[in-house]
Amino acid sequence: MTDINKLFETVTLGNTTLNNRVGVAPMTRISATSEGLVTDQMVSYYKSFAQGGFGLIITEGTYIDDKYSQTYFDQGGIVFKEQAEAWKKLVDSVHQAGAKIFMQLQHSGSISQGNCFTEERIAPSAIQPKGEQLEMYIGKGPFPTPREATKEEIAEVITGFVNAAKRAQSIGFDGIEIHGANGYLLDQFLTEYTNQRTDEYGGSTENRVRLLVEVSKAIREAVGKDFIVGIRISQAKVNDYAHKWAGKEQDAEIIFGQLGKAGLNYIHVTEYEAWQPAFDTSGASLVSLAKKYGEIPVIANGHLENPEKAKEIIENGEADVITLGKGALANHDWVNKVKNGEPLEAFKPEEVLSPNAKIKEMEV
Repeated sequence: MTDINKLFETVTLGNTTLNNRVGVAPMTRISATSEGLVTDQMVSYYKSFAQGGFGLIITEGTYIDDKYSQTYFDQGGIVFKEQAEAWKKLVDSVHQAGAKIFMQLQHSGSISQGNCFTEERIAPSAIQPKGEQLEMYIGKGPFPTPREATKEEIAEVITGFVNAAKRAQSIGFDGIEIHGANGYLLDQFLTEYTNQRTDEYGGSTENRVRLLVEVSKAIREAVGKDFIVGIRISQAKVNDYAHKWAGKEQDAEIIFGQLGKAGLNYIHVTEYEAWQPAFDTSGASLVSLAKKYGEIPVIANGHLENPEKAKEIIENGEADVITLGKGALANHDWVNKVKNGEPLEAFKPEEVLSPNAKIKEMEV
């Protein structure tokens, strides 16, 4: 193996320094209680990554309000005092093991599969989602058609993100990540075929990215300049893996350009393979386009468990940090193993995604 020291340099996001450039990607889990409370099992799970050398851990998507945001039953929440207190034990455990931890904030929109507060779903437009619900997350059959969100409900969504960010900040998280990817609510606003609105939130790419920018700016204003705020962006969705932005690089310029001016500390880009060309019109990866047009730090995700691939994307200047999903699941000590030149375990989906397993993870 060639020298991979670049991965293990310290790196600074905002005013927060990470021990290295390797993080754990946010991965959907259904291992909280039915009330959305963190369990001891979750504490041990996240702590193990910190003990394994990862400099940054980004949590599973966490629901932000007691209205429409919950995505799955047994998903963790950050709405109530009791939920925050349960997360604090986890945060403290990760910090004691030497890592930084960000909470990913999620609103499911039209692709909710389980919400203990309501059976109704809101979305940019009343359009039935593609695909079917994921049975591994206790869903079955087609997604119901959502209701188009009113302007008042859009304002409530922003408030939900803000309140959740403030609550995460209050219990010691090092930052938050806005989930703007993978087909959930904010990505539904960004996507042409799920957003057929005729107001200022629909139509042009500038309009469709508006809500993501407004959420980013509102959180930044609420948490102050020193707390880390990032956003996750993708083209693919959990219910539409092949999706590509229709405007290609022009869309990338608008989306990343707008987000780069929204007060964020980083953009977290996830693609199936992070280094591959984003579009058929050029060889540039989506990660590199985020770096070019966002002009802020970029985190790259997508089959980077090979240390050489991970190192290359950092050394090429396309990303500042990489995150691992499947590679981290297979090797909670990936960083320590690579540092010590030890062999890595292959990802075995049957061990994580078995039908009878209570804990199921997916890189979304």
